[in-house]
Amino acid sequence: MPRIGYIVGSLSSTSINRQVANALIGLAPANVEFVELDYRDLPVYSPDTDGDYPLAAREWKQTIESVDGVIIFTPEYLRSIPGALKNAIDWASRPWGTNSFNGKPVAIAGASVGAIGTATAQQHLRAILAHLNAPTLGQPEVFLTHSRAFDAEGALLEAARPVLEGFLTAAIAHIELNTPALAQV
Repeated sequence: MPRIGYIVGSLSSTSINRQVANALIGLAPANVEFVELDYRDLPVYSPDTDGDYPLAAREWKQTIESVDGVIIFTPEYLRSIPGALKNAIDWASRPWGTNSFNGKPVAIAGASVGAIGTATAQQHLRAILAHLNAPTLGQPEVFLTHSRAFDAEGALLEAARPVLEGFLTAAIAHIELNTPALAQV
């Protein structure tokens, strides 16, 4: 059974990307376990802490290392990823030589209120993950316009369901293919 961690890139209590994450999890087969990787307790990263990593950062790194793969649901802030998400990735990649994303398969999805979804933010995130040696799912890409995917109450619209189902199937296959313990089963 794959154990997939998911990261919601927004810390907002009304995050539309949390809606996407919840909808995707609701579509998952029973043999897949999802675990939220919560980074809200991380302080702002500084190399000054590399010699004495804080507990919150050590726990954050351990949660990433404990899953077979990761799905990141990112919003787009000023044509990039949110600063808090970048900060969390910085913590996960440090200190030098202890990159928690090294070899960890990742898939990316996102929603925004704009017409291009989160296309630019996802490209920035792909560049960061490539530098961290995290094999990242290339296709299908999911750039959701929130109003075309969810109704006013936050329920997934039927038109968006096949998009998320196709992404979920591809993400699970990507994680299974790139996780040695799962690929041998």
